[in-house]
Amino acid sequence: MTRPSRTMADTRRRRASTGRMMDEIMELARSLPLTRQVLADSLETATPAQMEFMLSWMNEELASRERSKRARLLKQAGLPGVKELDGYDWTPVRFPVDYGREALESLDFVANSEDVVLFGPPGTGKTHLAVALARKACVEGQPTRFFTAAGLVMRLLRASAEGRLDRELAAISKARLLVIDELGYVPVDEEGSRLLFQIVTNAYERQSVIYTTNIEFSGWGRVFGDPNMATAIVDRTVHHGRMIRFEGESYRRTHALMG
Repeated sequence: MTRPSRTMADTRRRRASTGRMMDEIMELARSLPLTRQVLADSLETATPAQMEFMLSWMNEELASRERSKRARLLKQAGLPGVKELDGYDWTPVRFPVDYGREALESLDFVANSEDVVLFGPPGTGKTHLAVALARKACVEGQPTRFFTAAGLVMRLLRASAEGRLDRELAAISKARLLVIDELGYVPVDEEGSRLLFQIVTNAYERQSVIYTTNIEFSGWGRVFGDPNMATAIVDRTVHHGRMIRFEGESYRRTHALMG
């Protein structure tokens, strides 16, 4: 009877000791970034089993960090729902002769700080495509922000009134990709135009902007209420940008429940 009791006691002690070591390791991990030289020295005496464990642990750590980063970027982006490129209907889309679907999906325009204008009638898939591209950018580790044009103007006006415009502009400037949706759906007043112009100026050659709009460039003066400011915005957009056209009937109208 003594031996089983002693064995159980030894097992409990080992478990308690293991538990204490696990707690100590977790506590140390909070404040101990890896030092390459210390790691190299440890690897010199590590057994194959120990190195296999470390390799597995580091891969899991990196994968966990990537998942956390993607989740953070997707949350910060403020995307209106989940839209993917997989299954997207490209039928209404008309690309420029020198630029196609493969290049757009590769997000090369983000890498090159170029702009994309998705132009066409409402309901033809412009916002869906913009959101899907923004989502892909987040998944690939690119900081992204999504705004409707009206929402962005209201956000900037509120920040200006509260004395934190510089901070708001600085936060937006950290994104590699901006999406300004529904440009032209709501007119912009003089102050709003000035603030929107500041966003475009800050982004020029440093960030990429995707615009969705149903207004030709020639009509942007009406949107901004200032032809000179509209001309300056169009000039920057055209310099490093491409227009992708959408044609056809509104998807919402053709699939509406109400006849």
